[in-house]
Amino acid sequence: MSAIARAPSSSGTVTDPIRVMVVDDSVVIRGLVGRWLDEEPNLAVVASHRNGRLAVDDVLRSNPDVVILDIEMPDMDGLTALPLLIEKKKNLVVVVASTLTRRNAEISLKALSLGAADYVPKPESNSGVTTSAEFRRELIEKVVNLGQRARKRGMPGAIPGGRPMARSLTNAMQPGAAAPSALRASRPTSFTIRSYSSVRPRILAIGSSTGGPQALNTLFGEIGSSIGMVPVVITQHMPPTFTAILAEHITKAAGRPASEGRDGEVIQPGHIYVAPGGKHMLLVKNGNDVIVKLSDAPPVNFCKPAVDPLFKSVAEIYGTATLAVVLTGMGSDGAEGVRKIGEIGGSAIAQDEETSVVWGMPGAAAHTGMCSDVLPLNEIGRKVSKILLGGRP
Repeated sequence: MSAIARAPSSSGTVTDPIRVMVVDDSVVIRGLVGRWLDEEPNLAVVASHRNGRLAVDDVLRSNPDVVILDIEMPDMDGLTALPLLIEKKKNLVVVVASTLTRRNAEISLKALSLGAADYVPKPESNSGVTTSAEFRRELIEKVVNLGQRARKRGMPGAIPGGRPMARSLTNAMQPGAAAPSALRASRPTSFTIRSYSSVRPRILAIGSSTGGPQALNTLFGEIGSSIGMVPVVITQHMPPTFTAILAEHITKAAGRPASEGRDGEVIQPGHIYVAPGGKHMLLVKNGNDVIVKLSDAPPVNFCKPAVDPLFKSVAEIYGTATLAVVLTGMGSDGAEGVRKIGEIGGSAIAQDEETSVVWGMPGAAAHTGMCSDVLPLNEIGRKVSKILLGGRP
């Protein structure tokens, strides 16, 4: 254990620095990440440990809001420590850090199912960590966003999702639009809801990020056999290796074949195509077929793959027959794609704030005024199924 021993916060207000514990068997990584975090005015490193056992023993005393947890460590590894940390401290946010091997990708996705809030892909060498501006940016962004979210959820007078009980907003639904189930009078909103397209969808496009793997499993578990009628395309913010394993997990959850999209592949109803890590995935027309196009263009919204390029390409081909879903995630990726889908007459659904790990992407989509529903996660699958089967939304 390092010499860090800052007193636990007594107030727990959102103005206090977010308290972070760093757990990694490399003293170099602990020192480097600790310096990065301490340089941020809204973050404070309160503990630093070389293995999971020391972290578990110390979590109540040091009282972190966020734990950055390495996977491979001596004595007690990250996957073993994770449920013990969460059991000991309510509302604890755990961000798993792992290198981009297939084994670590599998373990990271397993960690998400055990309660980790998110993961950060870590360069394989200490020198790689030292020089990676992208790793530093992503790590700090996730610690700040997830830490703030956890603080808000734990505040007195707040409900899950961070909305104060006394918040009073007005529903700005367009005339003639039916009130969606998640936005009835008991849940007024500050954004516009538009009518669904009257055209039966011929494709389902999904965008997600932080919390997305768990949300996708829930979504596909609820949709059922209706996705056999259309192709499904997904952009989940993930690095290479992770997306291939995610597709395998989706295959099990959906009971339908899922795989990374391959350049030039003709898309087919009943198949799920996942954008491969490190590439943007778009759809293009090729005669009577629609094919996958992989692009090595620069990141969009700091993301590669990004949701916006996929959504925009889908809208251009399918128009009013487009159905899109934006699930939990940080940032605003997908919002411009939803705007394009709405302008062309298609339909989009955003996950609501209360069930999102982070209400960045779905919140940005909702506030474009181009969504037809903003729903809790456990209602989205059934609504999508009903629409795909030709029922009235």
